[in-house]
Amino acid sequence: MGPVFIALDFGTLSEVEHFLDLFAETEQLAVKVGMELYYAQGPQIIERLHQRGVKIFLDLKLYDIPNTVQRAAFQLAQQKIDYLTIHAAGGSQMIQSAKEGLIAGSQTIQTATPKLLAITKLTSFSQAQMQSEQQISVSLPAAVTHLAQLAAANGADGVICSAQENQIIHQATNADFLCINPGIRLANHSDDDQQRIATPQAAKAWGSNGLVIGRPITRANNPVTTYQQILTQWRTN
Repeated sequence: MGPVFIALDFGTLSEVEHFLDLFAETEQLAVKVGMELYYAQGPQIIERLHQRGVKIFLDLKLYDIPNTVQRAAFQLAQQKIDYLTIHAAGGSQMIQSAKEGLIAGSQTIQTATPKLLAITKLTSFSQAQMQSEQQISVSLPAAVTHLAQLAAANGADGVICSAQENQIIHQATNADFLCINPGIRLANHSDDDQQRIATPQAAKAWGSNGLVIGRPITRANNPVTTYQQILTQWRTN
């Protein structure tokens, strides 16, 4: 089974340490470090997570000219992360440059190249918003599929997408192309600001290669119990 990433949506190192201490008796964790935490703590949060032996998904959603993205990816690869995100909308050259930066950066320290994941459309976005605010006339599934194919053709290892789009993306790309899904909620949890959501069971049934879950775990009365509940649903045949 693919990883279940816990999104560490905190602003301070002490909050992260307190939260991760709750999981001291669990198996190896996979965590997502997003903009809030990385911008507040910088590379030291990555170093601290390495000390804890967790898998690290750095979710910075890089989106800039190809040269800038390549140089940023080079630097980030040297922090020994496991996954990095970019925006597929940055285009073919930007995607290729990000991959080149990750390869070159990891080679300098002789470590595995991080997986490159491309954002298709944020799970907080609806089709109506996409069409009215971005003036994209095609359907949301068509736009997502196009971006996934663009990412696959230019060296990305997978995409970040709604679980609702897994099947069409797998059909449009290759068997090894990853679909990692945020917007995961348990059946009795609030949708928050997410639009295109799924339960862990539904995501699995639709061909998910991994889940990203933040608030349903981090804001739970018992985060460890909630995490274990999600793992059970994710792993049950």
